[in-house]
Amino acid sequence: MNTHLVFLLAYAALLTLLGLGIGRLVKSSGTFFVAGRKLGPVLVFSTLLAANIGAGSTVGAAGLGYRDGLSAWWWVGSAGIGSIVLGLWVGPKMWEAAARHNLYTVGDYLERRYNKTVRGIVAALLWVGTLAILAGQLIALAWVLHVVAGLPKYAGCLVGGAVMTVYFTAGGLLASAWINILQLIVLLVGFALAIPLILSSVGGFGGLMTSVADPGALNFWSHGSSGWIYLLLLGPAFIISPGLLQKIYGARDRRTVQIAVTSQGVVLLFFAFVPVFFGMAAKVLYPELADQELALPTLLKDTLPVYVGSLALAAIFSAEISSADAILFMLATSLSQDLYRRFFNPDASDRQVLMAARLAAVAGGVLGVALAIALPSVIGSLGIFYSLLSVSLFVPVIAGLYLRRSGTPEALAAIGGGILFLLGSHLLPGGGFGLLRPFVIGLIGAAGAFLLVHLFMRWRKPVKS
Repeated sequence: MNTHLVFLLAYAALLTLLGLGIGRLVKSSGTFFVAGRKLGPVLVFSTLLAANIGAGSTVGAAGLGYRDGLSAWWWVGSAGIGSIVLGLWVGPKMWEAAARHNLYTVGDYLERRYNKTVRGIVAALLWVGTLAILAGQLIALAWVLHVVAGLPKYAGCLVGGAVMTVYFTAGGLLASAWINILQLIVLLVGFALAIPLILSSVGGFGGLMTSVADPGALNFWSHGSSGWIYLLLLGPAFIISPGLLQKIYGARDRRTVQIAVTSQGVVLLFFAFVPVFFGMAAKVLYPELADQELALPTLLKDTLPVYVGSLALAAIFSAEISSADAILFMLATSLSQDLYRRFFNPDASDRQVLMAARLAAVAGGVLGVALAIALPSVIGSLGIFYSLLSVSLFVPVIAGLYLRRSGTPEALAAIGGGILFLLGSHLLPGGGFGLLRPFVIGLIGAAGAFLLVHLFMRWRKPVKS
């Protein structure tokens, strides 16, 4: 009997049953979208941290650590830095706007600040990009099940997709927030037990450092394709991610946002060393892996005692599922509130919007599974999402909060300029100019387009006599 597989399937069944149970309490779209705006610091902290420690922060980051060494810290560390900015400055202002105007989604904010055209364009773009990040979580789950039970990739994607879709569709943010606490406990306990045992197997930190064959792997700032450049890709994305902002909408007050969001950002800064350590240890113990993203599940399965290994593998399972439900949250709310209610059925009842949200979650789950089967890697799929999110949404959201004289023309210019520069940079030899990678060029294009249109609109404005 495969103990690891039995443990993972039992854990998946538990998550599904809990989601269905909590889902019986959800009777309105307000509860589904923002949990009645009653979440305290513990629930906001746990649901955000669980969402942020996902495929990229575990399987993907360990794979980068396996390939590039210490500089892979910046993949998760950049998310922590972005989260701190979100907690101290952007998040509280967004919460105040949401509470004052009863906003459910980032699309609600964009329409109120600009117009419905901006809302519709961003919602459509995010649906495309969000499916890519959902696929990344499912690919990571598939790698775990492949290592544990030899399941083919498509089967692992189907199992993970079924679990996340059932429990989130039932309970929305309310189910997600409570189940994320369990997932976070499993994650932290599993990794806490695994670290000293794996450390012992490589001769301690000293043994790990001396066993590294490539000296460049000990460079913290940059090595291979990893390094501080990730801050430009991931920092903006974690400041304005619709999934994170909409979880913040569920907080009960401004102080909850500041405490919970900033605290989980600090935790991410420290957690960022964990997957890098796992990846570097796997490189020492298993230097010839066929795929770098097999590093973490292989390390946990083959290095640890069976029951500790099962708990550690469940920790990865928790990480991917908790991030996946945050992504379904974005998909469901965006389609039902930003597209269905706003453009197709403005007179929809609360019951109809709730049904649309649940159907959108199911559709998102199915499409995410299909894309996960098609895409090759976790980091590759996440890169699509973070690039698109940063170049299309960062400038309009931040400018909307802090530049009161900016309007719809500037927002549309920023979205169009960011996307055009992002796509155009991919046509360049090597995909950019050194450090000016496509996502950096896209951000510069978005900011430049916004500024040019803003100056033009100010110039056209007649001077009062």
